[in-house]
Amino acid sequence: MSDKTIRKFFTEAEEAQIVEAIRKAELATSGEIRVHIEETCSENAFERGTEVFGMLKMHKTELHNGVLFYLATKDKKFAIIGDEGINSKVPAGFWDEIRDDMQAAFKNRDFVGGLSKGIGRSGKALLEFFPYQDGDVNELSDEISTS
Repeated sequence: MSDKTIRKFFTEAEEAQIVEAIRKAELATSGEIRVHIEETCSENAFERGTEVFGMLKMHKTELHNGVLFYLATKDKKFAIIGDEGINSKVPAGFWDEIRDDMQAAFKNRDFVGGLSKGIGRSGKALLEFFPYQDGDVNELSDEISTS
């Protein structure tokens, strides 16, 4: 992880808020949530986010219930990528609703609030469909990643 890339967009306190939102959202579920930021994205954000999803090995979670929030800060692009396990459970348009809520917050320059709200809503869906079971482990880091 590159603190330099993160610090261009989030303060240390803001980063801590986002990581805490992830930890809180994952507390009662076996699901996994990650946030990845880059400065630029020359392609479609969903396509790039899908590549990052693979790079972070999010597709290797036991129940295929990972969710990635991908942001390209300079290009003002973002995407939400859910693995096949969670995508097969949530209703059509679920990720679009979260995206729209986040986008409204982002337009008001509330990046931490928008991300935290999106993470929280994702966590509620993960809790509904993938509740914590005895022996569940945190399969992926909660830290913000960069490339």
